[in-house]
Amino acid sequence: MTGLSSSADLVWARGYTDPAWARRHTTSGRELLPSRRVWRGAGSPSPLTAAPTGALDDLTFTGPHGRSLTLRELLAVAETDALLVMHRGALVHEEYLHGYEPHVPHFNASAAKSYLGLLAATLAHDGQLARDARVTKYVPELAGTAFGEAAVDDLLHMGTRMSYAGRPYDKALEAQRYFAVLAPQLRPYGYTGPATIREHLATARATGEPGTEFRYENGNVEALAEVLRRVTGTTTSALLSEMIWSRIGAEEDAYYLLDADGSEAAAGGFSATARDLARLGEMIRCDGATGGRQIVPEAVAGTIVSGVPDGYPRRVRFPAAPPDAPATLSYHDLWWIPNDPYGSFMASGIHGQRLFVCPALDLVIVHYASQIVSPAVPPAPLVQAFLTIGTHLHG
Repeated sequence: MTGLSSSADLVWARGYTDPAWARRHTTSGRELLPSRRVWRGAGSPSPLTAAPTGALDDLTFTGPHGRSLTLRELLAVAETDALLVMHRGALVHEEYLHGYEPHVPHFNASAAKSYLGLLAATLAHDGQLARDARVTKYVPELAGTAFGEAAVDDLLHMGTRMSYAGRPYDKALEAQRYFAVLAPQLRPYGYTGPATIREHLATARATGEPGTEFRYENGNVEALAEVLRRVTGTTTSALLSEMIWSRIGAEEDAYYLLDADGSEAAAGGFSATARDLARLGEMIRCDGATGGRQIVPEAVAGTIVSGVPDGYPRRVRFPAAPPDAPATLSYHDLWWIPNDPYGSFMASGIHGQRLFVCPALDLVIVHYASQIVSPAVPPAPLVQAFLTIGTHLHG
């Protein structure tokens, strides 16, 4: 396949620009594809101590075009479905909009990449995974592909350069083709391309040396997920359940969408409730511990921002944030790093999915949305808003 038909383009254009359409598909992915649960475990949910404050309603935020926004107006601009704010371990703000409910899992989109990064970093810390090993050591079938000839650490930092099936690389179109691989409903008429993630990865050929340039591409994450399956001998869903989800006191099962082979869509097919994602963020903020026990190593949770030495070729990931952002962005172990003064980091997904963790401000924020993605619609300034909330609460 060399391009998408006009009908497929219209499907994706509608998803990007129609918030009602996007909301249906960000909150109900299981209506499109089979799924596999991430078991919450047999234990009781860990309590979320509520300490609501109305003070956030009095804050103002700088929105698109310099316009001053109240919190209500900001949430409207962002097409917010849920906003949870935790400060110093207490739930100070919890809000659901557009009919979304606390017990319903919400699509995380590319924020899912960061959770896989957490698993990989933990396995590497424990000596089960070698960051500098070539991917073919774990997945021989990827020999000759852009991902197979890269190091595991290249996948963790979006450090590969590739093209698929001999066509020129285009980030937006490849993102669409990725979902066409997963969902037959999104394939154009006459589609003859890959029908599984593994088939898709097999078409990737290197167009440059790995580890020299940042290129945000789903294939890195899917190849990494396959590496973790080979290392542990289990599915991505079971691995996340065993290592994290069943240990943080989650209230609900999460789930991954599956391809035709039954492999999880690790790059963007994960859904969970906002409350459980807040538990995950709080665990990381507390150096990997919750309820008095260590969930991920402190050396992993505490070095998401500081773990890559200055000058490392993969340190600078993204050319620049928006001009009014607090700093340029970096990328480490599949987490976005705003490089603000507070040591923040975040998992980020299209349409406004965010898990924002700020250790210096004792802050965790979960934001779910169905935000419009269009050149004609400026994005909501979520990171700046999160920092405004955090500095206000911190005093």
